[in-house]
Amino acid sequence: MNQRLAHVTVLVRDYDEAIAFYTEVLGFTLAADQALGEGKRWVVVAPPGPAGCGLLLAEAHTDDEKRAVGRQGAGRVWLFLHTDDFWRDHAALQARGLRFLETPRTEPYGHVAVFEDLYGNRWDLLEPRG
Repeated sequence: MNQRLAHVTVLVRDYDEAIAFYTEVLGFTLAADQALGEGKRWVVVAPPGPAGCGLLLAEAHTDDEKRAVGRQGAGRVWLFLHTDDFWRDHAALQARGLRFLETPRTEPYGHVAVFEDLYGNRWDLLEPRG
């Protein structure tokens, strides 16, 4: 069997503001932006590096979806951005205005710091050990 996660959906307020944040602040690549009709788009962003799981940005339309924007992790870290150089990326992300919620720390599993995206979703920037 050969399986992999291809995308994780993140609810957003607006496609274009989300694309701007993920590409300009986080430095992700816009992998897809295709109109699907009726105002919907297939928008995928992904971090630089080897092909892996991307974020499918889904514009919230219903009241339930709009309430869930920024709360998909219920206030917990639920997205993890791995890096091969924590200090380089931490400095670059801060310089581009990313809001870190804590001072970087070293844990048994690596260097890590929690940040929020433009909607309040919590992420770990993590350089794993080993």
